[in-house]
Amino acid sequence: MFELKNKEGSSYHFTLKAKNGQVILSSEVYNSKAAAENGIASVKKNASEDGRYERKTAKNGKFYFNLKAGNGQIIGSSQMYSSESGMENGINSVKENSSGADIKEI
Repeated sequence: MFELKNKEGSSYHFTLKAKNGQVILSSEVYNSKAAAENGIASVKKNASEDGRYERKTAKNGKFYFNLKAGNGQIIGSSQMYSSESGMENGINSVKENSSGADIKEI
């Protein structure tokens, strides 16, 4: 499920949650609800393509990923994972949970 949150009046942010309620992807802050909804549509469109995931290692040695649109812009970022396999599980979870996910406005 996507949770669309209104932050500070005119700013919006969304998260994608797995069935267990865990956040698996977080967006940047958008200036309008329409822009955030476009971001959600972009996640749904791009999540199934493995090449859209940028796998990264942070300075502290933890793993995370960014989901990118076709133009290279980051659509969403993951949490930090302690292992590379945990990160891959997170990517698989985004692939499985995004396409048919409902949007809940908070």
